[in-house]
Amino acid sequence: MPIDIKKKLEDEIQSLEHEINHELPNELRRARALGDLSENAEYIMAKQRQDYVAARLVQLKRRLADLSLVNLNNIPKDRIAFGTRVILYDVDRDAEVEYKLVTTEESDVSKGLISTTSPIGRGLMGRKIGDTVTVNTPNGAREFEVRSMVTIYDEL
Repeated sequence: MPIDIKKKLEDEIQSLEHEINHELPNELRRARALGDLSENAEYIMAKQRQDYVAARLVQLKRRLADLSLVNLNNIPKDRIAFGTRVILYDVDRDAEVEYKLVTTEESDVSKGLISTTSPIGRGLMGRKIGDTVTVNTPNGAREFEVRSMVTIYDEL
């Protein structure tokens, strides 16, 4: 897992843990002091925020755990996988496109960084040079031919 992604997740976890353990309890105490909790907007909003932060913490910790399980030894050297930079021929648009398969947190389509979990990323996984793949995207089916690839091992 890229170190900057791990740091980004850990920083967000730390910030949310501070909020849920220190800031939100203070807000809830202040809101309770205002009286009737059934019609207390401050209390209701603080409880909703507390629920959201707790759910987001669970999600981030799960994602961090999943990413820590990525084993570079399991990434194939001769097929498209995480970290591969690939040049495709887009049959429908009669143009070449270049993508790099990255984690969800790193994805930025405008920079050619697509997630391994995106429709195109999933469709490309395990393919090799010369393969043709049809991918169902939100804009309809697109057909690509794999022209070249540089794996994560080639870039090391």
